[in-house]
Amino acid sequence: MIEDREPGRHLFVLDTNVLMHDPTALFRFKEHDIFLPMVVLEELDRGKKGVSEVARNVRQVSRFIDELMTGATHEAIVAGLSLTATSLEDSDLGGHGRLFFQTRSLNSHLPESLPGSSADNDILSTARALEEELPDVRVTLVSKDINLRIKAAVIGLHAEDYHNDQVLDDVSLLYSGMQELPGDFWDTHGAAMDSWQEAGRTYYRVKGPLVAEWHPNQFVYREGEQPLSAIVLEVDRPAESAVIELVDDYMNPRHTVWGINARNREQNLALNLLMDPEVDFVSLVGAAGTGKTLLTLAAGLAQTLEDGTYKEIIMTRVTVPVGEDIGFLPGTEEEKMTPWMGALMDNLEVLGGNTEGAGEWGRAASGDILTSRIKIRSLNFMRGRTFLSRYIILDEAQNLTSKQMKTLITRAGPGTKIVALGNIAQIDTPYLTETTSGLTYVVDRFREWTHSGHITLTRGERSRLADYASNNL
Repeated sequence: MIEDREPGRHLFVLDTNVLMHDPTALFRFKEHDIFLPMVVLEELDRGKKGVSEVARNVRQVSRFIDELMTGATHEAIVAGLSLTATSLEDSDLGGHGRLFFQTRSLNSHLPESLPGSSADNDILSTARALEEELPDVRVTLVSKDINLRIKAAVIGLHAEDYHNDQVLDDVSLLYSGMQELPGDFWDTHGAAMDSWQEAGRTYYRVKGPLVAEWHPNQFVYREGEQPLSAIVLEVDRPAESAVIELVDDYMNPRHTVWGINARNREQNLALNLLMDPEVDFVSLVGAAGTGKTLLTLAAGLAQTLEDGTYKEIIMTRVTVPVGEDIGFLPGTEEEKMTPWMGALMDNLEVLGGNTEGAGEWGRAASGDILTSRIKIRSLNFMRGRTFLSRYIILDEAQNLTSKQMKTLITRAGPGTKIVALGNIAQIDTPYLTETTSGLTYVVDRFREWTHSGHITLTRGERSRLADYASNNL
């Protein structure tokens, strides 16, 4: 019985969309208890059919509940099932709380301003009834639906968003991939400095307190009389020692990537990551017009057609429409994805335009060569695949959940590089925010890995019109 709960535990009433968003939400509340209204189970039953991510999550929730119920009597179910996650890969999950189901009618009178018998109102009524029956218990409604939380606040019911999938407390804390060094850096870190050259590269070993804040493949720079732009290769935090390497200068007109030069510091650092075969995963975050797609395609073409590092380029993205959906699209998988790949076509025009003097036939032939080495694929058919020696571009990655991002990145086989591009200020997927996006998730989780890198692009380079609009509209 709920009345027999231990003192100090909170009771969380879960909305259906929380479980649809994260099936493991059942096990994310530590020692506190969970209550599932009957209408939630009904909505889960209606949402279990199909091959969408939501339908898969619903079926996983049903399997978790079935596992918890295995061997339990009706009396045990009424008393609350122990939330022990036995089949999950994450051994940290599985608290000491209990799972309660609505086993009897709970009636509470809602205000007349909330007429009808919608599922949301049923959940509100159940939560209000629990609050009235258990005056000494902190009852909290957890929902990803903002409007439901607003209605709960209106009637005086405590409601919260589901925060367990939140990577950061604030998006301003997101790792930028670079750090500006203070003016006295050489005075505080250069006393025991070693420097050497190897294979035309320049390396430094520096020691000092600032090293403890660095991550592998993070960029450090300083301006002034002794400018420096370097990448961190090794970090020994206990010894406060790090090895840094001077970066290539892709802003030099004589040092281009498929005819493209970097126009600012961030683009130069991004090209260093994109052109490094030792970096298997790169994430680029930036507003529209900062050059994410252009730089990534230029580096991919250079390493695929010139160097032969990769066999082909594979580009994919989430198909979330900005306006009204235009309906079903005819053709093959690639033809169906083509309307979503306008950014690819626009950038190929720029990259294929470096054939001045070749004539119309030469430009057409160059365009055919470029498109023949670039494959467009849908996310829907990625499960079970393994990509060998491919250069994979995940465009609009801010619309991916952390689970979808894991599914895609684990498709990489030997010799494959994955580049995730996105603008976390433009998320079109329901229930995702800047702090819960899969792109934010991988930026935070990969920053300690020596074969990954990240850069946040800040300066728009599309045009003066686009730059002004981005800053003032």
